[in-house]
Amino acid sequence: MRDTISAADRRNLIAQMVQEKGQVSAIELREKFDMADTSIWRDLRLLEVNGLLKRVHGGAIALSSNPRLDSFSMKMKQRIWEKERIGLAAAQLIQPKDVCLLDSGSTTLQIIKKVPQNLRQMTPFTLVTNSLPITHEVLSWALPNLVLLGGIYLPDYQASVGPQTLNQLRELTADIVFLGTDGITLEGGVTTANILMAEVDRMMVERSNRAILVTDSSKFGRVGFVPVTSVQSFQTIITDTNAPMDVIDSIRNLGVEVILV
Repeated sequence: MRDTISAADRRNLIAQMVQEKGQVSAIELREKFDMADTSIWRDLRLLEVNGLLKRVHGGAIALSSNPRLDSFSMKMKQRIWEKERIGLAAAQLIQPKDVCLLDSGSTTLQIIKKVPQNLRQMTPFTLVTNSLPITHEVLSWALPNLVLLGGIYLPDYQASVGPQTLNQLRELTADIVFLGTDGITLEGGVTTANILMAEVDRMMVERSNRAILVTDSSKFGRVGFVPVTSVQSFQTIITDTNAPMDVIDSIRNLGVEVILV
């Protein structure tokens, strides 16, 4: 299988195997993927760093509990006023009958919380997301029009990722995508802390006619573990007025609209 699958897809499949079976052995992985022991342990180390499994002697096991389960709730409480303003500005860009993609994040959740009542009830739009918090919010609407993407569950992001998520996205074309980020720089572009989440975010941008980045100012200058895409991949960036103006000016010089709220 070495010549027919990428390293990223292989890691996705390993994570899925662990989730489904509860444990895998290095011998089993070596036979399945025809790979060296050094590659096996590198993959398992990366997956452990991303909170998808726990390495043990001879292989890996699923996580029975995760000390980072509350990380999303913690993010929800950080810079809440900025995120609410960003969410309101982003929600105003949604048009009736749009097909909208939203990734999982505390800022994208604020977009859904700020969607006008007429869009919720009289002129519904289609929402596609991998986020459980966004799903729970939308299910309280009178006329939800929701597509929930399946896949491997990431507790830190409360979202689905992996091959199943990517395959579903390949079948879709969206009018607009709203994406959050863990970090943004001119040189490194938009980055995140999780390999699998980066793959989903990248695919969401590729499958959308218009890409909008929503991020509070604290993310500027940060570089996450995995690159998602370049700054120029976005038509619009919405952030708060505390963002560094020299960076904002440079982004605007690239032809990207920046909305400060």
